[in-house]
Amino acid sequence: MTAPSAPRRTARNPGAEAWTLLSDLLRVQRSRYAAIAGDLELAPMQAFALKQLQPGTPLPMSALAEALGCDASNVTGIVDRLEARGLIERRGADHDRRVKMLAVTEKGADIRGTLLARLHEAPPEIAGLSRADQRELRDILRRALEAKAAGESRRR
Repeated sequence: MTAPSAPRRTARNPGAEAWTLLSDLLRVQRSRYAAIAGDLELAPMQAFALKQLQPGTPLPMSALAEALGCDASNVTGIVDRLEARGLIERRGADHDRRVKMLAVTEKGADIRGTLLARLHEAPPEIAGLSRADQRELRDILRRALEAKAAGESRRR
């Protein structure tokens, strides 16, 4: 007996269908992200935190918490583990010593560079597309992001 086929999607709302397909593709990439983080001995949230921190540009812990979508108290454990590995360091802010700034160390910058290089490699589902399809997908996604940025700048 063959497995039932997935329900056929209709093109009545191509925007909704495109979003559903993109969401499905991103969902199946979670295990890839976790595997890459694991290879670098990072938990997924630690990898995401390190990814948010730009070498040479300290960031307040509160801004990292906002980027991670969590409470500042939850960031403390993530930061503690990254700091224990020597990947980041806490510093007092020049304007207010109560504000803790996070800075990427040289070792952290190296790990972050490896993390980003691996994450930016196209997964097999994208790499297997023709070059023309890859360019078309890239251009469509770029236009979507540009439209978002344009909408945000109009609201300011």
